[in-house]
Amino acid sequence: MNGAGYHKDEKERKTQGGKSNSLFLRIIMSAIFLPCLFIIAWRGGIYYLILIDIIILVGLLEFYRMMEVKGLSPYKTIGIISGVALPWYIFFQQGIYVNFLLSIIFIGIMLMELARREKGLAVYHISVTVFGVLYVAWLGSHLVLLRELPLIKGMDYRYGYYFVIMTFALTWCYDTGAYTIGRLFGKHKLFPSISPGKTIEGALGGLVFSIAGILIVRYTLVTFLGIYEAIGLAFMASIIGQLGDLVESMLKRDVKIKDSSGAIPGHGGVLDRFDSLLFTAPMIYYFLKYFILE
Repeated sequence: MNGAGYHKDEKERKTQGGKSNSLFLRIIMSAIFLPCLFIIAWRGGIYYLILIDIIILVGLLEFYRMMEVKGLSPYKTIGIISGVALPWYIFFQQGIYVNFLLSIIFIGIMLMELARREKGLAVYHISVTVFGVLYVAWLGSHLVLLRELPLIKGMDYRYGYYFVIMTFALTWCYDTGAYTIGRLFGKHKLFPSISPGKTIEGALGGLVFSIAGILIVRYTLVTFLGIYEAIGLAFMASIIGQLGDLVESMLKRDVKIKDSSGAIPGHGGVLDRFDSLLFTAPMIYYFLKYFILE
């Protein structure tokens, strides 16, 4: 074997070994995280609120770090404090008057820019800070709203747990299906300019997995959900979740980084793991609140 061939084989072995180690690490982390998530979600209340708030906190840190890599200067302190406070306000107010808090946050950020000594790029500073709060904290807070939704609708509190399980199941079933089918059969690129690894075959596989997941949840937990409603929800969650994934990929590509952080070994950062959920959670919440439970 010549030297070039040897080095090529050695490189391939290292790549395969790295992928195997990464997959093993992902499985281990999932085996640890998922039971903790489901147990805390079952308890609900403050326990679940704190968990989601930690996820939002790390997500905000990742987002603002990405913006700094881009050369922008967000108001991290006020953005993080506002983002962390938002789920608590929503929890205790049951989502009522949340527009009041968002208005206060927005005005506060603009006043910070007004007091800034170094003038210039005001639009960028304000926009990036507000975008972080809305993208990570506001969208992420819908995971809290989903858990508390039964209290608004006069239902048994355990249904909030079922709604959370349904949201995670729909999102991660799609991710699993898209990844698996895409690797096995993917040929046609879905959005090559943003995420070259995603394929149309993978997206269709994710949809099939999502439908299977929602039907399992429908027959075991959320039995009042009609068959056609469940399938329609799977379709919408698949599309919205894929868009959430693409949005985060777009941000990372713009910043020129692979992962938002290394916060979750084997998975990348919080935004890498929850990018789809940031989009599917609001959609499922409003679908349930205004169309199913009305």
